[in-house]
Amino acid sequence: MNGAESLVRTLVAGGVDVCFTNPGTSEMHFVAALDKVPGMRCVLGLFEGIVTGAADGYFRMKGTPASTLLHLGPGLANGLANLHNAKKAHSGIVNIVGQHATYHIGYNAPLTSDIEGLARPMSSWVRTSPDAKSVAVDGAAAIAAAKSAPPQIATLILPADTAWNEADGIAEVPAEKQRPGYSPQAVDTAAKILHGDAAHTLLLITGSALSEQGLVLAERIAGKTGCTGMGQTFHPRMARGRGRFSINRIPYVIEQALPILEKFRHIVLVEANDPVAFFAYPNKPSLLKPEGCDVHRMTAWGENSVAALEALAGALHASAKDVKPQQLQELVKPTGALNFTTIAQAIACAIPENAIMVDESVTTGRGFFPPTAAAAPHDWLQNMGGSIGFSTPVATGAAIACPDRKVICMVGDGSAMYTIQSLWTQAREGLNVVTIVFANRIYQILRGEFDNVGAGEPGQRAQDMLKIDRPTLDFVALAKGMGVPGRAVTNADEFNKALAEAVAEPGPRLIEVQM
Repeated sequence: MNGAESLVRTLVAGGVDVCFTNPGTSEMHFVAALDKVPGMRCVLGLFEGIVTGAADGYFRMKGTPASTLLHLGPGLANGLANLHNAKKAHSGIVNIVGQHATYHIGYNAPLTSDIEGLARPMSSWVRTSPDAKSVAVDGAAAIAAAKSAPPQIATLILPADTAWNEADGIAEVPAEKQRPGYSPQAVDTAAKILHGDAAHTLLLITGSALSEQGLVLAERIAGKTGCTGMGQTFHPRMARGRGRFSINRIPYVIEQALPILEKFRHIVLVEANDPVAFFAYPNKPSLLKPEGCDVHRMTAWGENSVAALEALAGALHASAKDVKPQQLQELVKPTGALNFTTIAQAIACAIPENAIMVDESVTTGRGFFPPTAAAAPHDWLQNMGGSIGFSTPVATGAAIACPDRKVICMVGDGSAMYTIQSLWTQAREGLNVVTIVFANRIYQILRGEFDNVGAGEPGQRAQDMLKIDRPTLDFVALAKGMGVPGRAVTNADEFNKALAEAVAEPGPRLIEVQM
């Protein structure tokens, strides 16, 4: 058994049985081992950003890490943007990155680079295996790191000779450490704040607190005390839809966020971060909380927020009878022209039971939350790191993790072009993904940011850097070229019909919403 086979067998034994791959020469012995060892599903991506993004989406829905296979430093570098998003989302991933043979590195061949240096900013655990007999043990340590609390991105660098030389065998993955509980003192502090000044207290939640069980408890606490429950602007995964506590998010736009937060004297953080602006702007604050507002952390990432919310509800004597009826928008299929409102209504009506919504709709999608709160129960995934090209790979990984659920990916035309190759993987694997591309022919988010930073009125050259035209992108043709059926829609009635057909049919579909 060589080092590569010992690593693959260790991965499978450790519960890592999916590998998103884009290999090169240095990884061929690992490819051969993947072919030889049963139990590992291999999914090819045509760009490394697909591979790393898919591993992120897989973890968010499955709760266990997948592995990736990347080619040397440049291959890892191509995948770093979506590893950044995954790290911000606290997703667990095991990256396997090939390296030149140990004796070849000193010759400075064209692909030689500092792979550890590239890996560290987006990885919490990095190691290079020194020899074949270390590979399995190092792989087991990488799995343990990826499964830790909070989960981590682990990057194991595999020199080619450590893959082809003789190894000892499979290594046992260290037992998973028990997930940290929570601080009873922090819960007591939160309870005292809510007893004393609930009307001016914000319960700001994310992470595991946005599971269905966590939202049940948050709804009881809000109903009992009168505090406000709210989410961050973006979340790794959020349970939503009919029968679930619908909470608003802190708006992305500073001018909208400040008046919403100005009344609060206390913010209780449940895995969330202190609310800050996404960017710095001239003459605008970075901190969104009002002056004098005290922030109290009840739970951090990796702690058991559901148990902490349960303890808080108990301390407050909050129960199901305290829940207040929610006022949700009525679902009505729109007709007529396509605009932000009719698009949101059409999507809300079309969401099937237990769907997975992957949201990178940016400008178009800011109004999606109110109507979709009344849709069928679903999960909503968002971009935690802000690096563009997140949604189509994450949708791909989510569909691998949950083959029995329909995945709906919502993306702007500019963002879609970063990782459009995801469609090819979806076609090859027969994944149940509906990709909705909002084609407004402009980086609309950047056009707004140009104004927000006070850069003046854009001239022709500036506008040319913000518009996506000359030539106009044809997403239906792009999808067809990668094996995905697609259609374009220009009004709400066409959109309703296209959504209904795409949701009903198995396999991948694309809808280009021409705005």
